[in-house]
Amino acid sequence: MVPTVEGALPERWALQGSPDGAARVSGRVIASWQRSEDYGVPLESVEPFFAGTRHVDSLFFQCGREVLTGLHETLANEPISLMLTDADGLVLNRLSGDTSLLRALDAVHLAPGFAFSEREAGTNGLGMALADRTPSLVRADEHYSLSLCTYTCAAAPVVDPVTGRLEGSVNLTTWSRSRGDLLLALAQSAAGNTASLMLARSRGQTPRAAPRGQVFRVETARLEPGSGTLRGLSTAWREAVDRAADAISRGRVVAAVGEVGAGRATLLAQALRQAHPRDRILSVSSPDPEDVDAWLSSWAPEISKPWTSVVVRNVDVLPAVAAASLVGAVGGRRTGTGSPSDGRDGEQSRSWCLTAESFAHVPPGLGPLVDTVVEVPPLRERTEDVMPLARHVAERTRGRPIDFTAAAERALTGCGWPGNVDQLVRTVRQAAGRGDVVDLAQLPSEVMSGSRRRLTRIEAFERDEIVRCLTRPGTTMKMAATELGMSRATLYRKLAQYELHALKE
Repeated sequence: MVPTVEGALPERWALQGSPDGAARVSGRVIASWQRSEDYGVPLESVEPFFAGTRHVDSLFFQCGREVLTGLHETLANEPISLMLTDADGLVLNRLSGDTSLLRALDAVHLAPGFAFSEREAGTNGLGMALADRTPSLVRADEHYSLSLCTYTCAAAPVVDPVTGRLEGSVNLTTWSRSRGDLLLALAQSAAGNTASLMLARSRGQTPRAAPRGQVFRVETARLEPGSGTLRGLSTAWREAVDRAADAISRGRVVAAVGEVGAGRATLLAQALRQAHPRDRILSVSSPDPEDVDAWLSSWAPEISKPWTSVVVRNVDVLPAVAAASLVGAVGGRRTGTGSPSDGRDGEQSRSWCLTAESFAHVPPGLGPLVDTVVEVPPLRERTEDVMPLARHVAERTRGRPIDFTAAAERALTGCGWPGNVDQLVRTVRQAAGRGDVVDLAQLPSEVMSGSRRRLTRIEAFERDEIVRCLTRPGTTMKMAATELGMSRATLYRKLAQYELHALKE
């Protein structure tokens, strides 16, 4: 549904009502116009603020610059400007062989060091690509600001293939009189090549799975997402759960923030169980931009039902159009005052909560609805939770308790767990499926290495070979050194270098 707007854009909004207007102006552009007006972007001209260039030493910038430099060589005689921006819309670099186009872009501040997100410049290709997290083409008068209507812009977001974080965008801009049919394809190709190059240079790390927009309904008798009903965890965890549960029981909307994989959705699920023990819990993950309508329609009708609680996960990666729809669906909703003892006294409880990496990244429309922010500490800051979680996961994997050797416990508790609980769960599941006792031989080499720096491919290979030799039953330091072709002194030095403390015992 397209909202009605009076005053600011009467002629453009009128296009939507004409037979050819609906075809000319997409719903995404209309939604971007609305956001631009809400941000207070001037209609006549924009003057983005100068923030200076930064992030020029990042892997994203290095790979993106290399890709765009190669593309620029093939388009040197075309009136096209190629740019990289960060996730906030800050232009990091710009390439073009057309001096007249460069002068014109300077006049509207579409240049390195200037921020060009929707909030600063209104509807434009790169701003919409970052907001909706999907490739976007904005032609001529589809721009919000009249000063940009002489251009056509195509942009595609770039997501870090390892972390899943939005790194920035590739933006291609040309004159509005030029055909822009191939611009979007070129932008998508460049963005894809940048992500592929980032993965190739990530030194052996595996790509993160893309979000699928799944909806999980968790009934009373089932386990919550993540670590389930495990309660015997650290004081830091229990205090965070209690704080969230108290806020929920008083009708507050809670945001659990922290690193990905730290257990944010699990904490909220446990808090909801504590506040409203008999509620159904719908745990909803963010969708791909093209699946927004189906995503919302698949579960939104459920939230109006009594005794229902909703956890919306990773709202910081929601496309802007999905965030706006979510605000409309849950904006006026507050938790009822059902009794924490049985969840059936007083009002019929209807609760909703959300998760994000930080509150600063919660979409603007959702932020004002949040009453309480609960920070979930990463696993490395609550090492006392590692073994209870590991035993719980192993038992759920095998259907019975699984033993861990002392060496395996030392390795697990000594690991920094950059992937938090999610990484621990994957590690223990694999290890528990390889034997009846979890020992060093069942654990991946990166778990035993306490090194916080990123290893080169050669270093990672060397570390893995040391772990392979020393975890073989009956292998001594002398035998391992001989097999590896190094002295025992060198082997001990390598153990210290890679912080393989568990193998020194």
